[in-house]
Amino acid sequence: MSNTKLLSVILLSYNSSGKIWNVYEKLTAVLGEANIPFELIIMDDGSKDDSYPVALQLEKNAVNVKAYQLSKNYTSHYGIFAGLSVCSGACAAAIPDDEQQPYYLLVDSYRLWVKGHKIIIPYREERKDDFFSTIWARSFYAIMNYMSDVALPPLGADTCFIDREIITILNERIHPINTTTITEIIRLGFEPYYLPYTRTTGLGGKSRWTFKKKYKLAQDYFFSSSTFPIKFITFIGLFFSVFSMLIMIVYIYAKLFGNPAFWELEHAPGWISTILLISFFSGLILFSLGIIAEYIWRIYEEVKNRPGYIIKKKRVNEPG
Repeated sequence: MSNTKLLSVILLSYNSSGKIWNVYEKLTAVLGEANIPFELIIMDDGSKDDSYPVALQLEKNAVNVKAYQLSKNYTSHYGIFAGLSVCSGACAAAIPDDEQQPYYLLVDSYRLWVKGHKIIIPYREERKDDFFSTIWARSFYAIMNYMSDVALPPLGADTCFIDREIITILNERIHPINTTTITEIIRLGFEPYYLPYTRTTGLGGKSRWTFKKKYKLAQDYFFSSSTFPIKFITFIGLFFSVFSMLIMIVYIYAKLFGNPAFWELEHAPGWISTILLISFFSGLILFSLGIIAEYIWRIYEEVKNRPGYIIKKKRVNEPG
C-alpha cells in the first residue's frame, strides 16, 4: 500500500482491553466507507490490565495494525509523541480509547488535509463535565491564552491531525520532555485549522485523569509555552524597588519634619513597619525564586537529555 495517502491513527490505550477491538471495527467501518486507507498504531501507555496482549492479538489478525507498549504510564501526550515516532502515514491523528471524540472528525480532518491544511486541531464547542471541571477548564485556558505565547480554543484541545512534514519536525527537532503535543504544534505556525465538534458520550467509566495528572499537564502547558512569569518578576521587582524608594523618602520626611508621635510607638519605634517590610519582601523573594526554579528545573531536565518516552522491545515470539 502506498503511503502517499495513508492515514496513521494513533490509539491512546490505557487499561483498554475491552475497547480495542471495538475501536478498530468502528474505525474500519467509518474510514472504509470514506475510502481512506489507514494504519492503526496502538500505543499502550503502561496499562495494568491485559490491553497489550489484546493489542498484539489484533495486530496478528489485522495487517494494518501495529501494537507498541511504553515502559510505564507517561500520559497521553507522550503517547502521541511515541506514536508519531513509529507511524508511517502521510498524515497522522491521535484518538482516545473512550470514543468521546467522534470518528467522523477523522474523515473531516482528512478531507481538509487533502485540500492542503497541514495542521487540523479539533476542539470541543462545549463541555458536559461536572460544574467544577467545567469552571476549571474555562479558567485555565483563559489564563493560558492571556499569559502564554500560544492561543488555544476556549475549552482547550487534546488531539490533532497533522501532515508528514509536521510529524518529521516533531520527531527530529522537538525534545518531548515537560511539554505537550498541542503547544509544540501550535508554536510551529503553519496556520492551524480549528475544527469544532460536539463530544459524544463515549464508553463512559471513571476518568483516568487524576488530579495529579491534570496538575502535571497544567504545568507542562504553562511553563512550556509562557514567559509571562519571568516578565512578571521583572515588573514586580522594578515596581517595588521604586515603591521602596518612595517609602524611604516619606519616612525621611516624616523623621525630619513630621510629628514623631504619629509615626512611632512610644516604647518600640518603627518595629511594625520593619517587620511588615521584611515579611512582605521575604515572601516576594520566595515566590519569585519558586517561579524561577520551575524554569531552572526544566532546563536541568532538558540538558540531561533523557528520553521523553521508551517503547518496550517486543519479545521474539511477538508479532511485528
